[in-house]
Amino acid sequence: MRQARTEALQRPSVSLILAMTLPMLLMQTPTTAQTPEEKGLAIAKEADKRDAGFGDTTASMQMILRNKQGQESVRRIRVRTLEVQEDGDKSLSIFDTPRDVKGTAFLTFSHKVGDDDQWLYLPALKRVKRISSRAKSGSFMGSEFSYEDIASQEIEKYTYKWIRDETYEGQECFVVEFYPVDKKNSGYTRQVTWMDKTHYRPLKVEYYDRKKSHLKTLTIMGYKEYLDKYWRADEMYMVNHQTGKSTKLLMSDYKFRTGLKDSDFNQNSLRRAR
Repeated sequence: MRQARTEALQRPSVSLILAMTLPMLLMQTPTTAQTPEEKGLAIAKEADKRDAGFGDTTASMQMILRNKQGQESVRRIRVRTLEVQEDGDKSLSIFDTPRDVKGTAFLTFSHKVGDDDQWLYLPALKRVKRISSRAKSGSFMGSEFSYEDIASQEIEKYTYKWIRDETYEGQECFVVEFYPVDKKNSGYTRQVTWMDKTHYRPLKVEYYDRKKSHLKTLTIMGYKEYLDKYWRADEMYMVNHQTGKSTKLLMSDYKFRTGLKDSDFNQNSLRRAR
């Protein structure tokens, strides 16, 4: 009896345990529930943070255009990207084949706020054409990717809303809606993105046009990790549900931190691109 009384005295009371743990629980629980919009923005910020610091990249791209009848044409492109601190990335795409587009080059300066700057060099005309913000919903070189799709997807260009969690292709994903800030010039009213919870990589994107109809679906496959941190896909497949056309991008030969500079991304670099 004495031993039991001693153990009881040594054992903390329920009220003492609650007094000790309740403040800790309160600290771990948000004072207000996170809204779907806040959660969507937090997911987008985490995805952006995980890809920060890559510096620059180069890669080879094979673009396969397929019409409604199943006929295909293939283009080979070299892609260069430069990360820009405090603003959007810069990118340069150079077409090598076929002969009718050889030497064509496309330059993009993405911006966090305001319109992106985009230029297209047409070797047959020997001139640089500026892509206006009103034309960014147009087709990029006859593909199912628009000029808007080609630019880097900066966080500030969208507002966000988490919709649900869902399993896609065996991976647990966040499903998040992206709404363009530039409603006037964007070709979309919203994008629905499936992003895996482990690495925050987009796996599928559904695009809805200005009439709010399902326009296109992008599936992204074959991710590989570089420099123990940065994930890049080997294949991106865009299907236009309204025209029956599709475009497949096959990526290869990724290289990071190759020493690219600002001077490699200007209108003069378009003309001298080789």
